[in-house]
Amino acid sequence: MNSGTITRGAIILSFILPALFLPACRSAYYGAMEKFGFQKREILSSRVEKASNAQKQAGEQFRSALERFRAVVNVEGGELEEKYETLRDTFERSEARADQVHDRIKAVEDVADAFFDEWEDELEQYRDQRLREASRQKLAETRLLYRDLIRTMHRAEKRMDPVLGAFRDQVLFLKHNLNARAVASLRPELGRIEGDVERLIREMEASIREADAFIRRLESA
Repeated sequence: MNSGTITRGAIILSFILPALFLPACRSAYYGAMEKFGFQKREILSSRVEKASNAQKQAGEQFRSALERFRAVVNVEGGELEEKYETLRDTFERSEARADQVHDRIKAVEDVADAFFDEWEDELEQYRDQRLREASRQKLAETRLLYRDLIRTMHRAEKRMDPVLGAFRDQVLFLKHNLNARAVASLRPELGRIEGDVERLIREMEASIREADAFIRRLESA
């Protein structure tokens, strides 16, 4: 087996192993990743970026779902069945994107706990008091930035559930009431859902900005 194969295998393991390991085995997992050259700082930066990307993709998917809902409630004539099926499929993709966001944020929290614990422990290894205090200060600043980030991520994450719930209600209602009168009865809901989606997008955009700032700080620390 050549070195390229080993490297590729290590990268693949970096994605597969977190899903397989129990919490008690996390330290062993991160220790194994360090042997492959993946430090906790790098893993944290990578996972924050992935969570940010997942939120961006989810936001785009929710916008798409909103457009499909608009198309259904404004449809005229015999296109109802086709429009409904498109809305249902878009809703299912939105659920999948939301699940991905949940998973990505959990992955960020997991490695962040390990990263900050390690940094805290390593402070005691310094012999130079001045360097220890400088590192302690950087740790405190980075931890505060991380707390802002994860709080913003969770705020955006929580916005997804009410929007998904509203879309789910509309899809279920249309499933059993696919006629012009039923569709017309949903039109008053459109404005409320539009407002919910716009608030969700704003929260996600704020979270993405926080993630970018955190990654820059982490790389410069």
